[in-house]
Amino acid sequence: MENISFPNLDCRSKPLPNLGTVTVKGKFFFIGEEKFFLKGVTYGTFSLGSHGAPFPEKPMVEKDFALMAELGANCIRTYTIPPDWLLNLAATYGLRILIGIPWAQHIAFLDSSSTRAEIRQAIANGVKACREYPGVFGYLIGNEIPSDIVRWHGPKQIRAFLKELMGVVKDAAPKALVSYANYPCTEYLNIDFTDFLSFNVYLHREKDFRSYVSRLHNLAEDKPLVLSEFGVDSIREGTQSQAEILAQKLSTSFDMGAAGTIVFSWTDEWFTGGSAIEDWAFGLVDAERSKKTAFQTVQQYYTAHLPPALPEYPRVSVVVCAYNADRTMDSCLASLKELNYPNYEVIVINDGSNDGTLKIAKSYDYIKLISQDNKGLSVARNVGLAEATGEIIAYTDSDCVADPDWLTYMVAKFLSSGLSAVGGPNFPPPENSLVPSCVAVSPGGPTHVLLSDEVAEHIPGCNMAFRREVLEEIGGFDPLFHAAGDDVDICWRLQDKGYTIGFSPAAVVWHFRRNTVKDYLKQQRGYGKAEALVYFKHPYRFNLLGQSQWLGRIYGDLSSSFLSGQPVIYSGGFGRGLFQTLYEPPASFLSYLPLTLEWNVGAALLFIYLVLSGGNPWLGIAPLFLSWSYCISGSLRAPMDSRFQGLQGRLLVGLLIYLGPLVRSWERYFWRRRGLSQVEPIKFDELVQKPEISWQKRSLFLSYWTEVGLEKESLIQEVMDFLLPRKYFITVDQGWSDWDLKIHQGFFPRAMIKVCSENHGGNKRLLRVESALKLSRMGTTILWVWFLVTIISLLLGLTKVALATGVVGIVSATIMMYQNFCLGRTMYHVLEIVSKKLQLVPAPSMKDRVAP
Repeated sequence: MENISFPNLDCRSKPLPNLGTVTVKGKFFFIGEEKFFLKGVTYGTFSLGSHGAPFPEKPMVEKDFALMAELGANCIRTYTIPPDWLLNLAATYGLRILIGIPWAQHIAFLDSSSTRAEIRQAIANGVKACREYPGVFGYLIGNEIPSDIVRWHGPKQIRAFLKELMGVVKDAAPKALVSYANYPCTEYLNIDFTDFLSFNVYLHREKDFRSYVSRLHNLAEDKPLVLSEFGVDSIREGTQSQAEILAQKLSTSFDMGAAGTIVFSWTDEWFTGGSAIEDWAFGLVDAERSKKTAFQTVQQYYTAHLPPALPEYPRVSVVVCAYNADRTMDSCLASLKELNYPNYEVIVINDGSNDGTLKIAKSYDYIKLISQDNKGLSVARNVGLAEATGEIIAYTDSDCVADPDWLTYMVAKFLSSGLSAVGGPNFPPPENSLVPSCVAVSPGGPTHVLLSDEVAEHIPGCNMAFRREVLEEIGGFDPLFHAAGDDVDICWRLQDKGYTIGFSPAAVVWHFRRNTVKDYLKQQRGYGKAEALVYFKHPYRFNLLGQSQWLGRIYGDLSSSFLSGQPVIYSGGFGRGLFQTLYEPPASFLSYLPLTLEWNVGAALLFIYLVLSGGNPWLGIAPLFLSWSYCISGSLRAPMDSRFQGLQGRLLVGLLIYLGPLVRSWERYFWRRRGLSQVEPIKFDELVQKPEISWQKRSLFLSYWTEVGLEKESLIQEVMDFLLPRKYFITVDQGWSDWDLKIHQGFFPRAMIKVCSENHGGNKRLLRVESALKLSRMGTTILWVWFLVTIISLLLGLTKVALATGVVGIVSATIMMYQNFCLGRTMYHVLEIVSKKLQLVPAPSMKDRVAP
């Protein structure tokens, strides 16, 4: 080992350096305005030294810290409370300490009130002993509680106790950073209340490790991700493999936007369970502090600039479309000027602003500015595309502030994946007053929808990027969309073309939300209009209430409630699974129904009816109470600024959760009705074939003959092509149904189309078509409700109520049957029209055919 000299330090007599205060902003740590990446090693556990603490002797600690400074580390993680002399010495070498506070987590600690009290006291004492020292980075309130213990007590109880322990830390040191070191065996704990997410991960294969880091980013959501332990045993893997695997882990971690990494461990000297461990060797140095090959490997990453340099820097054109954006325009352009990316341009499209937007834009000479009359957002985006010189076109909004490394992480995802489109998250910046702060956390803002940890179904328009040739291939953005909906449309069009959209969780922009309730509701109206316009282009991607039917998970959604399906934990056999994952079922119909306009109008009508008919009005208020309970539940879960978490703030968020969907739905209905009024009606043609009708199955059957090898897919596609422009809602079988197409008309009637292809040799085919008519679940439920209310009213002697509900039920059933009849007749005509277009020949029905 090379000779190293150490200064003669007396930490008690010399002033300690000011390391600065570390704060959390979104996915990263900051010291002031400078981003701070945590680069650490674990230190311990050790046997007791002569000084009485479980750490090496002071000269050895000083030697260790000097080597760590050479390594480029800026943090050590301990598993026990460090003594004051060690805290001071660490600060002298520029090392912060992430302090793990030990307690009895290996036993069933929740079963004993005295044990719980001892744990709380241990946490409080540990924080009080260290809180005055400048080198403290933060505290870990636990480390890898065994999965058996979590399974014994239950995840909710463990989570609640850890949240209580965090409160103990905050009481003793309000500004301290706090986390819990979780691991894959208890991933499902969902520790979302800490200041940052800490995870210990031991995966050696790069593909597995990269996939899991993506998953951890999504668990962290808008908080920093710290990989609080990973390492490699040099006895089993060899020193060279140890270095190579650590290089892969560090490269992947920082490439993918981790806020920090902590390598396990600093030295092979390791003491636990009352004895030294000699059959593992995870250290970067051995027990005598001789450097291993892994030391130089880690040093390369810890001394290099972060995020890591990219293998290439393709030119990126950043397009900002602005309309009356003088409130945020200056902040947006100032942030884009400071991007840490060497090869980009900024194109600003001033889309007919009549405020100070143009003046602000002209004050920045680094941008390319284009002014035009107001033509709408999509046209402005296309103008930016036409003017761009980059091979990647990145879009953000004029009310966004970009993270300095935004483009670096975005391009890194393009380069590592080969994808044609990539998006990132957008977070609301902190607000200084109540109303903007409440609006910022209310649902209905732009967000991402993920199909998996790395693949997106939707990326928001304020943070999306595309390869130029792909945008040009699909014709850019649809000018139909003037203010919103363009991002949803282009994402679905890309997926319809077979393209996959990637997600980069570290490519962050800060998005200013609306700062008044009036502006928030105006935004929701705009989204309602956009949903109606998008519906006419992608009707099969919407549910019956006109809401987008996402296949993936919507992030930041507060409107789901206790009626949603409960998550399922995969624990493995006897609870021994290494990766115990939480599986969340897709949102059910009940998870959003009480917040819909339809539900609330129905509830209001029921209340009025009960009041006028002399019934119990509380029965009418019950559905509204259910809606309000959704809002209260969502407001209590909203990640509000601690300054505004009082009753007034929670009530305002709950009100916005309630009003937002109602305003949105009202506007959606208005524009859908307007759009449907412009639809070309079906022109019924002359009918050639008389259908075979089965009243028992409520189906009609048609048969068509072809001698040109036409298969069933051609007929099915032609039916879709005929109905989609006429705004019919169509569901296509995904492999789980016994029908090929489900055609919806309104809320109640359904037509299930099924085609059978008979092969009669060569190119001869007989296509048999069944069109079955059914009522929707909603229609069936409504009829059953009317029936049960009528029966119950009769049993209770409420003759008038029974008569009224019975009449309404009979009228409802008659209307539904008539609508079903109309849809059946329409399907009959449609099948005849498209078969004629395909030059299919009507064939005899089955009962008229004679076997050869």
